[in-house]
Amino acid sequence: MDLSSLNVSHERRQFLLHMLKGTALLLLQGCSGRLNGTCHYIPPESQAGRRPHAGNSASSQLNPQPETCTVHEVAPMETLPRLAQMYGVPEQELIKANELKPGEALKPGQKLIIPHPSQYKNIVPVYKNDRWEYIIVHHTAGKVGKALLVDRIHRERGFEEGLGYHFLIDNGSLGKGNGQVEVAPRWIQQEQGAHCKACHMNERSIGIGLVGNFNDRKPSVAQMNTLIQLAALLGTHYEIPVSNVLAHRMVPGAKTDCPGNLFPWRRFQVSLKKVMPPSSMLARS
Repeated sequence: MDLSSLNVSHERRQFLLHMLKGTALLLLQGCSGRLNGTCHYIPPESQAGRRPHAGNSASSQLNPQPETCTVHEVAPMETLPRLAQMYGVPEQELIKANELKPGEALKPGQKLIIPHPSQYKNIVPVYKNDRWEYIIVHHTAGKVGKALLVDRIHRERGFEEGLGYHFLIDNGSLGKGNGQVEVAPRWIQQEQGAHCKACHMNERSIGIGLVGNFNDRKPSVAQMNTLIQLAALLGTHYEIPVSNVLAHRMVPGAKTDCPGNLFPWRRFQVSLKKVMPPSSMLARS
């Protein structure tokens, strides 16, 4: 589903439908329409008993003609069903291409071949939970990043559960897509964040981090487009008004300039208001 093409009334009906079903998976067209790199892939059934390996190249294979693929680095708590939806590839093909066993758990940092993927989509799971009252926007304050790196940095800072945000929006560095959403374990498990102590926001807010230092340069267009769609999706589903979508520095008691002085906050708010329902439609029961 491309949220940018939805009007508010249809969007609202879709969210209510998903809430009735319980946990939902929403799609954000993402990563500026490109994959995070390509390789060559020889389907297993064409190799006379040989299985492919992510390190193989077409030059080492004489027959048959290789197909386009991408190599995906597994983020914390990513699963095969999620990757299948992200890349539009049947789960069985992922199992076959990577010599996996059905039900085998993936490991963070593991490299997987994604054979003949379709256009990448960001998959955003939503859950029934009334604890979320705010959305807090951050920057990582580093020029490059991905979930695995930020997770390691946060653990080194003493965060026992690792990555403190619920979502991370990548900037195209370290093999990730520009505007790609990485869903953190804290969100999948519906746990409190570790991104803003002020006003007890860790307990009641959704933390969205964008890779980059926005005191040095502005976020990319792809990152901003993804942020608008993600904030609108979460805000509508959890009945969070635009007034409760805050920059980290806007939280009373937060002594920080996060998400940076070059973050286009006013333009972001204007864009968000255009795609979010009015506050009167978001009143909590």
